[in-house]
This record gives sequence, C-alpha cells and structure tokens, in this order.
Amino acid sequence: MQAIEAIHLSDVVGALSLALDITEGQPVGHGLRCCWIGMHLGERIGLSPEELSDLYYTLLLKDIGCSSNAARICRLYLTDDLSFKSAYKFVDTRLPEVMRFLVAHTGRSSGMIERLQAMVNIARNGGEIARELVETRCQRGADIARSMRFSGAVADGILDLDEHWDGTGQPLRRVGEEISIFSRIALLSQVVDVFFMRGGATAAIAEARARSGRWFDPKLVEALEGLAGQQHIWAAMRSNDLAERVVRLEPQSLVREIDESYLDDIAAGFAKVVDAKSPFTAGHSDRVALFADLIAEQLGYDAPSRRTLRRAALLHDIGKLGVSNSILDKAGRPEPDEWAEIKRHPEMGRNILSKIAALKDTAAIAGNHHERLDGKGYPFGIHAGAINVETRIVTTADIFDALTADRPYRKAMSVSAALDIMRQDLDTAIDRRCFDALVQGLDRVQHLAA
Repeated sequence: MQAIEAIHLSDVVGALSLALDITEGQPVGHGLRCCWIGMHLGERIGLSPEELSDLYYTLLLKDIGCSSNAARICRLYLTDDLSFKSAYKFVDTRLPEVMRFLVAHTGRSSGMIERLQAMVNIARNGGEIARELVETRCQRGADIARSMRFSGAVADGILDLDEHWDGTGQPLRRVGEEISIFSRIALLSQVVDVFFMRGGATAAIAEARARSGRWFDPKLVEALEGLAGQQHIWAAMRSNDLAERVVRLEPQSLVREIDESYLDDIAAGFAKVVDAKSPFTAGHSDRVALFADLIAEQLGYDAPSRRTLRRAALLHDIGKLGVSNSILDKAGRPEPDEWAEIKRHPEMGRNILSKIAALKDTAAIAGNHHERLDGKGYPFGIHAGAINVETRIVTTADIFDALTADRPYRKAMSVSAALDIMRQDLDTAIDRRCFDALVQGLDRVQHLAA
C-alpha cells in the first residue's frame, strides 16, 4: 500500500454519492443528476462561485442522513425501506395522495391484524412520526457533513432539505426565504430527477409547476422553466459520462484538494452512514477498524499501511446500504431470496469504491471480506490464493466484532466464547496468523488496562 497524492474532493464525494442512491432506493446516479440540474439552476439565478461551491457539495451529500431512519420506517410501516422510500419520492403532501400511498405500502406482506394495528398507529400519530423521521434524517446528515469538514452552509442545506416554501415541510416548518437557498435548489432538483427518470423533461417541469409556491420557490421553478429548451442539459442526465461532467461543474477556482487526513475524515463520515442503517450495527465499522488496526500492528505493518487498512475497515460494509432493513434486522433465518440480497452487498461495495482512485485498495477488501480460505464464502467463492492479507485482517476483525455485539437473532457473546468459536474456523474461514495477532493484541490491551 502506497501513500496517495492530494486528489480532488469532488472525485471522492461524487463516487460515494452512489452509495446514498442505493439506500434511498433510487436509480444509480440520482445524486449526480441532482447535482447536474441543481448547479445549472444555481448558475442561472446568479449564485457566486463561493455559493456554487457549497451548493455543489450540498447536492451530492443531500441524502447523507438517509440511512438513519431506515430501521424505523421498516418497523412503523411493516415494509421494505428501499421500495418505500423510492415510491414516496413521487408523492405530493396533499392528504388524499398521502393516504393512498400509506394504504398501498403499509404492511403489504403482514397479517391483517398487524396491518390494521400499524394503520391505526399511523392515523393517530402520523404527523409526529413524519416529523421525527425527517428530523432524524436531516439532523444526522448535517452532523455527518460537519464531521467531514464541510461548511455550516452545506450542513444547513442538508438540514433544511425537506422544508417547503409554504411552511408545510418538516421538521421546523420554515417558510420561504427562511429556508436555505441550497435546500430549496436541492429539493427541486430531487423531484425533477425523480420525475425526469419516469417521464422525461416534460414530466419533470410539469411536476415542478404543480408544486410551485407550495413545495418550491416560484423563482426557482421559473429558472427551471428557462432550461426547458436546452436539450443538451437534459440529454446529459442520461449520458454515460455524467460523472465526469459533474466533476467539471465544480467552480474551477475553488476546486478542493484533499490529503490523507481529510480522506480519513471522509471515510469515517461514510462509515457513520453505514452504521446508522441498523441499530444492530451502531459503531460496527469503527470497531472493525480498531480491531483490524490492532491485528496489523501485531503483524508489523507500518503507519501508512495501517492508515490505509483502517479506511478499508471503515468502508468494508458500504454495500449494505443497498440491503433493506427488513432483511438486515430480521430476527429469524433469512429466506433464500433474502439471503441472495445479503450476499450482494460485498460486490455493491466493491463497485462503489472501485470508482475512487484514492480508495482503490479498499475496493477488493469490501468485495472479498465474506470470502473464505476454503472457497465456501461469498459472493464469488474464491479460494485462499485470491484473498490478500489485508482482506484476511478485516475479515478476522469483522467476525470478532459480529460475535461480540448484539444481533437481531442473538445477544453478544463474551470475548472468550467468541474466540473459541473462531478457533473452529481457522484455516477454513479465518487466517491463523491474523487470529493469533488478534489474540495477542487483545491480551496486550487487557494487560495495559489492568
């Protein structure tokens, strides 16, 4: 593993925005398309280069808090969070439309009594439930953005994403220009993309007009209408090189470069997104990074290599953002189709991380951390010779943390019980050297704490 040179922040965040698309149940590229249309709106209304720079990252990161309400959506609505979120993007806030949506999507696979109980709860507490879900998502997103060194303006843009021009939005019911201009642009861009992907530019602009003055700032809708005849803008939203086009939209005089330390903060921020998806994975990525670092130290890795490995551990489960909480949090054994979904997450992680030159070492680890030395792992069933040492370290750390943390189907095990179970899988699932290094590292920590 070699140290990286300073790179553009836009390359990293643009690629990682694909992870936010999958946890929102959106077609891949949703965040990039929102950035594309939103930046053209920002330029059209005359935002300064400094404002456009902050708008750029608001648009790419608008959904960074989206995983934090996934488990609660599944629990309250007895549904799959991914399909629920995807379908809800088409819903206006008029009561008849909302009610039709809830009836159609609440508890579709549940028994009649369960479904009725859920519907009664929603009828009684629907307003407060909606406010809390949005507040959790937006506040969490703003906090993560700050942890990744983005400005207060970017954090506020994420915080206000679901506020509406007429004051009927959530969670603070802000009105008109009380709402961040970045939020106003981001919300309009989001709805435009959703309807564009369904029915093209005509459908997108028609929907924006229908919500003008209610959801949207009328001046922004007017600016959008000014783009109606610019076919090159709309054609680009379906182009194969959209990611490269979006990178070029960042104000060139304000292009942001990142170093190793900043990349650490970006990885840590996205680890928070992954771990927020389920109450059973809170802190998982941080702990896997800690245990992986402990193993690497015992194996004699130098500081730069350990730093790269910690990033890989932080991001190893990023593909889980594309798996529904109805599966992740299930108390019983997954059905065959559910297990197939779970087994997809390493490859989804590999695909996302492989698009980022600065994180290329993490892609193979994300893709292979559930493979086994004996070839019985997933998703590809590769054998020991194709599994590098760094992946074996993260796998060992991941298994140890999974055993010593609560899961939907069992309580956490003691350290000694977890290690006994792991010993049974040495040389088949778990690398013996990595396991021995983990045991030595744990002994050392225990000795220092005594």
